[in-house]
Amino acid sequence: MKKKILENLKTLLIALILAIIIRSLLLQPFYIPSSSMENTLLIGDRLFVTKYSYGYSRHSFPFSPKLMSNRLFYKEPKRGDVIVFKTPSDDRTDYIKRMIGKSGDEIQFIKGDLHINKKKIFKEFVRKGTVFCGREKVNVNIYREKIYKESEYEVAYFEQNSLSDTDPYIVPKNHFFFLGDNRDCSKDSRFLSVAYVKRENLVGKARFLFFSNDSNIGNFLTFWKWYKSIRFDRILKKII
Repeated sequence: MKKKILENLKTLLIALILAIIIRSLLLQPFYIPSSSMENTLLIGDRLFVTKYSYGYSRHSFPFSPKLMSNRLFYKEPKRGDVIVFKTPSDDRTDYIKRMIGKSGDEIQFIKGDLHINKKKIFKEFVRKGTVFCGREKVNVNIYREKIYKESEYEVAYFEQNSLSDTDPYIVPKNHFFFLGDNRDCSKDSRFLSVAYVKRENLVGKARFLFFSNDSNIGNFLTFWKWYKSIRFDRILKKII
């Protein structure tokens, strides 16, 4: 009996070590709790993030142990990447946004248009729609934004009281500037609680959804509502 218990403990320990290695070095699942990235990401989406995309820092590991002060095997993110990072306000909370600016970039909104280094970023109207902002549903204009040739995605702006003009933001060295795709309902680098994100705080690149559920309709336990609550069209959807 003692031998069997020891073998079971050994198996559990190996499984735990493997899980930590996979979570720290390869893939980590995340849940979307807010509407700041609609319609790219919806509340209830579950996705995988690749931890190796930008190299490794202390935030690659559970509980962010202070094992290193920089990144190992660092790879520069591309503008337009959807990235999970630790918010600078506490170096603990996970946020997910789109990376817009790198070190030295000047970011500014002029008449509602995004400018990077004084160049207006392409934006084309696609359709009218709705997004959530907190619990409230808001009418929006949805645009196709192209930050460079290979990065094209949709962003939403409120029909009324939309962001118009800002002062220039100058991204410090070894930092990044992030925006939510739900532009008028996103706490991102335009606000002090997030501000500019240190290179060390990058966690990984969002790759694809593996599950999505509308919690307003039901949850995993209410299986009789699965046909309504599960967003089957979003499962295995690539994040762009």
